[in-house]
Amino acid sequence: MAGDQNQARPQEDLNHVLQARRDKLAELQESGKDPFQITKYDQTHHSTEVKEHYQELEGREVSVAGRMMFKRVMGKASFCNIQDLQGRIQIYVAKDSVGEEEYKDFKKLDIGDIIGVKGTVFTTKTGEISIHATEVQLLSKSLQVLPEKFHGLTDTDMRYRQRYVDLIMNEEVKDTFIKRSRIISAIRKYLDGQGFMEVETPMLVSNAGGAAARPFETHFNALDEDVKLRISLELYLKRLIVGGLERVYEIGRVFRNEGVDTRHNPEFTLMELYQAYTDYHGMMDLTENLYRYLAQEVLGTTTITYNGIQMDLGKPFERITMVEAVKKYSGVDFDQIRTLEEARAAAKEHHVEYEERHKRGDILNLFFEEFAEEHLIQPTFVMDHPIEVSPLTKKKPENPQHVERFEFFMNGWEMANAYSELNDPIDQRERFAAQEEMLAAGDEEANHTDEDFINALMVGMPPTGGIGFGIDRMVMLLTDSAAIRDVLLFPTMKTLGKESQ
Repeated sequence: MAGDQNQARPQEDLNHVLQARRDKLAELQESGKDPFQITKYDQTHHSTEVKEHYQELEGREVSVAGRMMFKRVMGKASFCNIQDLQGRIQIYVAKDSVGEEEYKDFKKLDIGDIIGVKGTVFTTKTGEISIHATEVQLLSKSLQVLPEKFHGLTDTDMRYRQRYVDLIMNEEVKDTFIKRSRIISAIRKYLDGQGFMEVETPMLVSNAGGAAARPFETHFNALDEDVKLRISLELYLKRLIVGGLERVYEIGRVFRNEGVDTRHNPEFTLMELYQAYTDYHGMMDLTENLYRYLAQEVLGTTTITYNGIQMDLGKPFERITMVEAVKKYSGVDFDQIRTLEEARAAAKEHHVEYEERHKRGDILNLFFEEFAEEHLIQPTFVMDHPIEVSPLTKKKPENPQHVERFEFFMNGWEMANAYSELNDPIDQRERFAAQEEMLAAGDEEANHTDEDFINALMVGMPPTGGIGFGIDRMVMLLTDSAAIRDVLLFPTMKTLGKESQ
C-alpha cells in the first residue's frame, strides 16, 4: 500500500503545481493583467545578436522576448534567462530598476512563461553579457510544466509526439530543423540559378504512377470517384516538359502506404526535376554539383560526417554499373548470365530469395540489394539498371536489356534515382502493359497504364534527363541524424490509445 502512495505522490505534486499556475493566471486576469489579451511585442533584437554585437550595443536599450528557462530570486535583485529563436541570454532584474509592483509580479513568474524584456546591455562581474531590465512584461502564461531541466526531454516517443516541447528543451533539435530549412532554400537557390522553374502538380490523382509503391486511396465525394494520393511527381512534370517548360522541378510531399522505420515515413518530401535535351549523364553532373554546393553552403565544408563515418563530397563521385557492382561484391558476373534459368541457379547458389514472377533483371537487382548496397558509403552512382525494374526509362541502344538509369548512393543508402527519360510512346505502352501483367499477378506496387501520359508522349517529348531526390535522407546525412523521424517535424505516429489494438 505504501508503494501505491509513493507512486501517487508525484502526480499529486504535479497537479498541485499545475493548479498553482492556473491560480496565478486567474489572479492576473482579476487584476486586469491578463497576458492572453496582449497582441504584440516590439522585439528589437535576439539573444545571439546582442552577444555578437556587444561592442556597439553596450549601454544601449534593447527589447528581447522569449521563454523563461531559469530564474533565481535574491531579495531586491534577481536573475533569469530567456530562450528565443537564436539561443539564451541572461536578464538582470532589480526592484530599483523595474519598480516595486513589477518586481513583485516578476517573482511570481514560472519557468516556461513567455516574457518581453526591455533594458540596457551590460556585462556582469563574471563576464556574462546580459540585459539590465527596465521593464519585464508577461506575454503568455505557461500552464504546463516543462521537463526537468537537467535531463531534458529524453523519452523518444514523447519527443516526436510533442515536438514543440522537444524544440524548447533540446537545442540540437532546433538546429537540425533550422538546417533543414536552409538546405531546402539552398536547393531552390541552386536550381533557380541553373534556369529551372519551380512548379506545383496535383496531390490527388486518379492514377498514382511514377514509382513502385502502394498508394493511399480515398473517395472524392463531389465527383463520386475514387482517387489516390500521389506516390511520385514524375508523370505530371514530364507533361510540362512536353508543354515546352524545358527545366522544371517540384519539392513536395508524396505518400506511400508502406511501413515505418528509421529511413521510411508514409509521407515524405521528394524533389524531382526534369531537364530537356540532356540525359542521365547530365543528371549525374547536376547531382554531384548540387550536393557539393549544399554541403559548402550549409555546413561550410564538403567533408561530412555521419555516424562517425567521413564522406568526401569534394572528390569526383564514383561511377559504376549495376553489373560491375554485383560482380565486385558478390563475385557473380551477370554479363555471363544470359537466361532466366541461369539467373535462378545463381540466386539459389548464393541464397538470394526470388519470386516466380521475377525475371533475369529482377534477380540482378536482388543481387545488388543483397550484396552491393551496404558497401556504397562514399558518393557513388550505380548505373545501367535492368529494364525489368525501370518501366519509365530509355533503353541503352547498345544493350537493350539495360536502361540509362542511375541510383545515387551514400552511406549505403539510395539518395537519388535518375533516368534518361523514356519518350517513345509505343515503347511506353508496352512497358505499361508489362506492369499491368505484374499487377494482375499480385504485385500491388506495379503501375497502371496512364493513357493521358501516353497521349502526352504522342504529342512529343524531347530527349530529357530526370531525377528524384529524397529530401529527408539528404537532411539526415547533412545533419548527422539517426532516423528519418529526427528530420520530420511531425512524423507519422500511431494514435495514443491504439497501440494495443
